[in-house]
Amino acid sequence: MSTGYTGKDIQVLEGLDPVRKRPGMYIGGTGKPGLHHLLWEVVDNAVDEATNGYASHIEVILHKDGRSMTVSDNGRGIPVDRHPTKKIPTVEVILTTLHAGGKFDSSNYITSGGLHGVGASVVNALSEELVVTIKRDGGVWEQRYAKGTPVTKLTKTGPLSRGSGTTMYFRPDPEIFETLDFDPEWITDNLETKTYLNGALRIAFRNEVSGERFEYHHEGGIAEFQQHLLAVSGARPVHEDSFVVRQQDMSHGARVEVALQWTEAPREVVRSFVNGISTKDGGTHEQGFRDAIRSAVRAYMDTHDLLPRKLDITADDIREGIVGIINLFMVDPQFQGQTKEKLNNPEIKSLVTSAIRLDLEQFLTQHPTTGDAIATRIVQAAKARQASRAAASSVRRKSNVSHRLNLPGKLTDCASTDPAESELFIVEGDSAGGSAKQGRNRQTQAVLPLRGKVLNAEQATLKKVTENKELSNVVQALGCGLGDSLDLSKLRYHKIILLMDADSDGHHISTLLLTFLYRYMRPLIDGGYVYIAQPPLFRIDAAKKTWWALDEPDRERIVAKIKKSHPTSKIELQRFKGLGEMMPATLNETTLHPDSRRLLQVTIPDAERMVTEQTISDLMGKDPAARFNFIMNRADEVEDLDV
Repeated sequence: MSTGYTGKDIQVLEGLDPVRKRPGMYIGGTGKPGLHHLLWEVVDNAVDEATNGYASHIEVILHKDGRSMTVSDNGRGIPVDRHPTKKIPTVEVILTTLHAGGKFDSSNYITSGGLHGVGASVVNALSEELVVTIKRDGGVWEQRYAKGTPVTKLTKTGPLSRGSGTTMYFRPDPEIFETLDFDPEWITDNLETKTYLNGALRIAFRNEVSGERFEYHHEGGIAEFQQHLLAVSGARPVHEDSFVVRQQDMSHGARVEVALQWTEAPREVVRSFVNGISTKDGGTHEQGFRDAIRSAVRAYMDTHDLLPRKLDITADDIREGIVGIINLFMVDPQFQGQTKEKLNNPEIKSLVTSAIRLDLEQFLTQHPTTGDAIATRIVQAAKARQASRAAASSVRRKSNVSHRLNLPGKLTDCASTDPAESELFIVEGDSAGGSAKQGRNRQTQAVLPLRGKVLNAEQATLKKVTENKELSNVVQALGCGLGDSLDLSKLRYHKIILLMDADSDGHHISTLLLTFLYRYMRPLIDGGYVYIAQPPLFRIDAAKKTWWALDEPDRERIVAKIKKSHPTSKIELQRFKGLGEMMPATLNETTLHPDSRRLLQVTIPDAERMVTEQTISDLMGKDPAARFNFIMNRADEVEDLDV
């Protein structure tokens, strides 16, 4: 039975018809990205002239209508002679024929971004109007096109006074594109990136819509680009010296340049390019770059014994916080799709890894301060990841602040359900808890007593931390979860106050709790929710007045002041052995009431984040050598020992 499907149903699209029929195959879509892709194709052709040493200046103009562009370069100019087989001007062949160009033969372009020979013809096919002007061969030549078809012949409009180059004006076709307005900010960002990647190149951008003109030139190349990305990210660098590899030659005519630095940011930022084209989806060159970082850093840490026992370091831990750039130049890149967003050449991965790995390892060895800072950063990332993973798998998020179910039995909650006015006092033992419960403001202040010294979260296994009853009570009371599942919107109290005795045991318990909060609930510290109460250690009575002293130096200062102002008065001193000795009214006056209490907010200044990590790791970790060194180095500072 005939289906009616015959040869006459087969369409043969000639010339540039396939582009107009299926533009998404060539520019990725007909929205804003596709519109701008036309500009990137023209600019990339001009940049190729500069990359290969034939041009030094490009000018880009956004015209007053906001919908048409002109790109000019001072390169060699597109050839205007007659093509030997097509018998028409070569420029016309390039602009009207898919896969026609000078980039298939490496004798003309050693490396190029516009490789496939379709860029210029695609721009022509999708433009309502395109005008090409060429300066070369003793004259100025011009030809006009409409929707990919020549409307004039190539004409010599005048003699050539000086220089050479190509100027291309185009206005995208409204029948093709959903939007026709170019984005000046997007254009400037892209053009400036081109000058970072080509240090000798100058690009000027004139915006006739706003009347602004910008010129970009960055002799520092990708090293300067990397510092620019660092500044934009706002991330604090872990080390001062950037790792930079400039134009290192590899086999197959390829060369690579790299700039890299670690920061305290929680994610990695890697910008990759091939022949100056941004490969936002990465590819084999980016994989090789990441493999080189992993291999070099792990080798350095192994050699210098910087890997803690029983701590699993992953590739993600090693790369966390990096701000890096890799720019690869090669003869025959194979991209995934015409939009060139991913490199597929399989041989490039190992070439890039080999080119970078040894240099990076030598850099770390020659800069041991930098290498050790990076190693500390990586250990920090690994510990945070393991803590988050354990917390996410072992602890459920608690109900919202308006619900009072599943709270720890020892918690004496407040009446308010507004986190902004609610406070949680974590106190040392039932005795202090009893005084705090009686002296508190029942409307806004909750009390959670803990039994003895809590678990050291830095030394304990992940299983012990998540199963520990006291720490579990803290997590349940706060209600916001921990690790990756921590949700500040579910936090039940916006003031978390550690209320311990003003002695060495109290300070130790505070330190243990801070270690737990730092390692497993750090957003609470970063958000400014954690405080340390400052209960008095001494009560001083004289001249019918009462003073409260935080510690012995504070006591001496107050006593001296009393003797000066009331020299004949009898001074009575009382030292509190613990908060449980205070009457509830006294505890309220000195420690609980917002108008008279003293609180220390726990913060980690940006400049001290790495020092904080190292200090907690040294003083609370399993290795006793670090604590021994700390004590011995500061033994002469000890004036009194509380035993």
